[in-house]
Amino acid sequence: MLKVGVLGAGHLGKIHLRLLNDSDNYDLVGFYDPDEINAKKVVDEFGYSYFENINTLIDAVDVVDIVTPTLSHFDCAKKAITKGKHIFIEKPITNTHQEAKELLKLAEQFKVKGQVGHVERFNPAFLAVRDTIENPMFIETHRLAEFNPRGTDVPVVLDLMIHDIDVILSVVKSEVKQINASGVSVVSKSPDIANARIEFENGCVANLTSSRISLKNMRKSRFFQQDAYISVDFLEKKVEVVKMKDAPEKPGDFDMILQNAEGDKKQIYFENPDIETNNAILEELETFANAINTHTDPVVTLKQGTQALRVALQIIESFKQ
Repeated sequence: MLKVGVLGAGHLGKIHLRLLNDSDNYDLVGFYDPDEINAKKVVDEFGYSYFENINTLIDAVDVVDIVTPTLSHFDCAKKAITKGKHIFIEKPITNTHQEAKELLKLAEQFKVKGQVGHVERFNPAFLAVRDTIENPMFIETHRLAEFNPRGTDVPVVLDLMIHDIDVILSVVKSEVKQINASGVSVVSKSPDIANARIEFENGCVANLTSSRISLKNMRKSRFFQQDAYISVDFLEKKVEVVKMKDAPEKPGDFDMILQNAEGDKKQIYFENPDIETNNAILEELETFANAINTHTDPVVTLKQGTQALRVALQIIESFKQ
């Protein structure tokens, strides 16, 4: 079992602590949180071991799980990496692109593995259709949330949209060509609503919308590719796959047939992939343990987390133009 320590015992940190404590792949050594009052509450309620010094905890483990505010990600990760510890780090990987690039170099130098907590990659709905998404040419995403003060210290792009950025970059095998975006601050000092259009070198276009002041929650993505339409509801964990193929010479009474102006006929049919229920956060933590134990690449590498951050920051920069 891998000895693991958690940095940060806030809302998400407590979820990580519980899952790691119950995992068969990890031995939870303890946690560190600079807020001693909060740390005491966590100890009293759950009984986890509290370390008063961050370096003492890092020295005692094989893996450091960083669930702290984004501004502290770089410093925490650097401390862990330079001590030869593997790191799981929540999204976004760091506060700046330069910090992320430095972590990449450090991880390579000290030969440690790192995974970024882009949890939607482990959403059961996305997992059910991930291999079906092939060369999409138009993507549309909507990630809307009701207002919650937690997270409003950063733009909605880094709070919400970055989930969709990461998913899109994982399925579009092409470099970003151009980004156009707009953002509006409504109740926060940073944008609460944002829309971005990402154009890729291969011709794919992605249109992303995020809001954290909506009246209802929504997390949907739609992928359009040749002869297929794939819809993923990350919130409800549902999928819709509509495909087209050449129509048979003698269609059945209930076959859905479309004919274009040239007379070509296509048959529309539906696929219903199995969606296997899982705990996405547990899944990402377990796959990281597997990557360490088998000396393979994590599902969401530090490099991929850096790429998602770079695009997110380019979107934010586009607001000013």
